[in-house]
Amino acid sequence: MRRFRKTWEGPRHPWRKEALIAEIDLIGRYGLKNKRELWKMRTVLRNIRKRARALLALSQAEREQEESKLKKLLVRYGLIDENADVSAILSLTIEDILKRRLQTILYEKKLASSIYHARQLITHKKVMVGNLIVSSPSYLVKKEEEENIKII
Repeated sequence: MRRFRKTWEGPRHPWRKEALIAEIDLIGRYGLKNKRELWKMRTVLRNIRKRARALLALSQAEREQEESKLKKLLVRYGLIDENADVSAILSLTIEDILKRRLQTILYEKKLASSIYHARQLITHKKVMVGNLIVSSPSYLVKKEEEENIKII
């Protein structure tokens, strides 16, 4: 039997007014269902930045090997360009991650009339990425998959 575990970590200070306003702004702008979706993406970003910080503590040979792996992954998702360094990885923001979600890309490509319409199309299984039907609005789209998105 599979054991599920949390894929997100909530904010340390959940009732700070500035944080609440910023979260609500991001939820509205990117059409998220609830704050948990935002926290999941923040956790993804946190893990990426943690890997980048860990690179700085490694020896030169190990660092180059691990850095190339991390760069290759982030370039594939379109978060950084090929000649970026560790400081570019550390300067990634939550909006960079949210812009790579299928829901946002569908809206930006004008395949949906609004960000909420894009979410509805995805959850109703009307969107294909390549030859797969994707039903998760939070699917992170790779750079090479971007031109293969179509509505069925």
